[in-house]
Amino acid sequence: MAIHELTHEDLIPVQTVTFASQNIREREDLQRVLRTHIDAVAPDTFVIAEEFADWEDSSRSIDLLCLDKQANLVVIELKRTDDGGHMELQAIRYAAMVSKMTFADAVTAYAKLLSKAGGNPSEAENGILNFLEWDEPKGSDFGKDVRIVLVSANFSKEITTSVLWLNERDLDIRCVRLIPYQFMGKTLLDIQQVLPLPESTEYQVRLRRKVAEERNTQVSGADWTRYDLNIGEKVYPRLYKRQLFLRVVRALVDQGKSVLQLQDVLPARQFVGISGELTGNDFREAVSEMKTQSGAVYDPRRYYFDDSDLFVSDGKTWALSNQWSISYIPDLDRLISKYPEAKIRYSIAAQSPN
Repeated sequence: MAIHELTHEDLIPVQTVTFASQNIREREDLQRVLRTHIDAVAPDTFVIAEEFADWEDSSRSIDLLCLDKQANLVVIELKRTDDGGHMELQAIRYAAMVSKMTFADAVTAYAKLLSKAGGNPSEAENGILNFLEWDEPKGSDFGKDVRIVLVSANFSKEITTSVLWLNERDLDIRCVRLIPYQFMGKTLLDIQQVLPLPESTEYQVRLRRKVAEERNTQVSGADWTRYDLNIGEKVYPRLYKRQLFLRVVRALVDQGKSVLQLQDVLPARQFVGISGELTGNDFREAVSEMKTQSGAVYDPRRYYFDDSDLFVSDGKTWALSNQWSISYIPDLDRLISKYPEAKIRYSIAAQSPN
């Protein structure tokens, strides 16, 4: 979409130009300006190096190397072209090269930048600590991840396709487009993050985490994902998947939803019901004489049969299966969406520090 001048009588498109036609150079102009206004393309970051190349056997350098508030490294690759060239491949190579950078390395790099800019190199450590809001260096918390920001006048389909694919595989790569305009003798710059869309960034993070969990499950054969569940004001932290399903079903039944209603979304085979209101012992005894639809005997180890886990609905006492694979998560999402008034939400829990 173009930028337009709006008057009382007309809508006039503002002329787009190229950086080359405006005599704006890549390194001497764009990079120099962005170094001092880095928030325009990478909010909440702090530049620690320019043209960083502290590695052996390489003549290539990172345009701008930054830190974010989580002490992650941020590689910023800059092009003024309309297709971005092969910048994503360069940036990935650079990210790998700096992935082992320590806090001390970052201080050394920033000291060089300060010296080059006429500042005081001895203030490098304090400058980084102030940005991170740390009282002292925390080596174990530094540089746990490397993010990438690609900045260009535009991006080829090859780049955008590659970025989307790589982001699905746990990388964090963002594309920021710079479109120059000519207006009343001035060069205006439209700066927009085009991948991922800013409003979908949090969703993309959750999606990448979910895909990673699914991939790990397929590889290991077991899924030990933990979930944080919120039901109204109550919080149930770090539940395994089986506990997550039990808590959600229990909450919906307690709020007046019948098991038959829940079976419109969740598979009926995941429930077993017996007429009357039974205790856990009575239920176990009764179910031991029953058979599944396939003719098999119910295995008590595969259901929640304790008194506190059973629930009464539709004139029956019900037990819920404790066998829930990752493939059932979409069913759970649909169930929660069906009853927004229940105020149920969940997310994948952060990894335990232990």
